[in-house]
Amino acid sequence: MKNGQVFIPFRQPKIETEEMIPLTENHFLWSDQRRSIRDFSDDRVPREVIENIIKTASTAPSGAHKQPWTFCAVSNASLKNKIRVAAEEEEKENYASRMSETWKQDLQAFDTNWQKPFLEIAPWLIIVFKKIYDVDKNNQKIQHYYVSESVGLACGFLLQAIHQAGLIALTHTPSPMNFLIKILQRPPYEKPFLLIPVGYPADNAMVPKLERKGLNEIAVFYD
Repeated sequence: MKNGQVFIPFRQPKIETEEMIPLTENHFLWSDQRRSIRDFSDDRVPREVIENIIKTASTAPSGAHKQPWTFCAVSNASLKNKIRVAAEEEEKENYASRMSETWKQDLQAFDTNWQKPFLEIAPWLIIVFKKIYDVDKNNQKIQHYYVSESVGLACGFLLQAIHQAGLIALTHTPSPMNFLIKILQRPPYEKPFLLIPVGYPADNAMVPKLERKGLNEIAVFYD
């Protein structure tokens, strides 16, 4: 025990170099298949699958292990409709006056606009909230650290878990997203971070043909 914290042994099987190289390459090739998709099927996804995906996301590291996140999983049709109506209201205003012409031009390649039917078609919406702070049973404030960084990491774990399940997702940010606090009746110390539709791709799903940046564009090695 150190400073009142119990420590336990950590054991992880060692992977030899000759196994590690193809293992990491295969994982990259699998990850490279993940795409953000807007064409969803309404086919049912079991709640247990979503629960396992969220539990996987919760294994992400966080500042001082405060785990400053809440994952709201919505399948209720009425709630999804309310979220779509509110999101489209914000998005319509974005396209009309808030977004720069450059931003709108950059989005043309994705064939997207203020209309977001996928918010009702996808069987699940996972709304990720970041908890600016927490409260204990005596309603006393519990401080959190590196909240945005921690929640961002958890969202990365979430997307990988969705992909591993054979499902698709879209990281949707109908900014500002404060309407989600009201619709989902979240406390004031929780702020919406991402709205992620989850489900199967539609039979006619299409994605733009894009190229990811090469390793030499994203990494610098100091051997």
